[in-house]
Amino acid sequence: MKERSAKNILATRRWAKVSLWSTLAVLLFLTVVGIYFSREPDIFWVNHSADPESAIVGVSTTDTLIRVAETLLDKQGGYLTNDKLPPSVFLDNIPSWEYGVVTQVRDLGRVMRDDYTRSQSQSKEDIDVADGATQFFINNDSWMFPATESEYRSGIASFIDYRQRLIDGDQDTQFYARADNLREWLSQVEKRLGSLTRRLGNSVVADRINEDLAGDASAEAAAAQPDTVNVRTGWFQVDNVFFEARGTAWALVHFFRAAEFDFTKVLADKNAEASVRQIIRELEASLEPLRSPMILNGGGYGLFANHSLVMANYLARANAAVINLRELLDQG
Repeated sequence: MKERSAKNILATRRWAKVSLWSTLAVLLFLTVVGIYFSREPDIFWVNHSADPESAIVGVSTTDTLIRVAETLLDKQGGYLTNDKLPPSVFLDNIPSWEYGVVTQVRDLGRVMRDDYTRSQSQSKEDIDVADGATQFFINNDSWMFPATESEYRSGIASFIDYRQRLIDGDQDTQFYARADNLREWLSQVEKRLGSLTRRLGNSVVADRINEDLAGDASAEAAAAQPDTVNVRTGWFQVDNVFFEARGTAWALVHFFRAAEFDFTKVLADKNAEASVRQIIRELEASLEPLRSPMILNGGGYGLFANHSLVMANYLARANAAVINLRELLDQG
């Protein structure tokens, strides 16, 4: 009996060791895969036109939107936001980055539908652009019925059809590179960057004075307004906001480079080329490689860095340049 009991103990210990090492191996594998999936895509060079010898207005913006959306889906690890299996289900930084990119794709798609492809408010919208822009407004975390990836690829296909019609010179396919159209997109960018800057800054601010109704003595709100508002970004949300800002900046770098090509004459007429270059420079600076294994949230003058405040600085400077550019375009 004693000999049999000893054998059982040895067998139990052996299986315990096998289980332990197997678990450690699986965890190590998932960690390596998670690190691989968490790498942000590099910036790609924006195409000037489909034909190197001729520039077709609108091709650069459309092609860039398509390539940004394709990169979103085809980067390392694919699209992670709606994944339900490990290690993707445990990752939140890249899904936040993806949300920043998706937001910019949605904004540009909406402006293309409502402004870039229409000559006036009562003109007919382009059917491919309308269909494509709509597809990107599906829930970004839909796993199936429908899957987010399939809807986004349908949107990409619609924009590809529109791009091809531009290249073919179809008379019913237009892209109007006007100052007022560019201002519409810049107004969207301004709001997004302003919101992200505030949210990034809230990593160190506990509350703020309520100024929602400031500047208008007759202004009212539906609910009572407190004197101060709690705006502190939760500790577990700091990295999510940071990577959403990184995704936003990554997409905007490409879209502003495309705007440089398609709105060349408009920018030259307003002497605004330098403003666009400054915006791109600030956005590129915000995408410098992150050398910390985690997003630090040190105090303003504390011992450790605060990555959110560094990102907020770059986005605030880019937003100021966007505001200046809009003002230049407003001038006659």
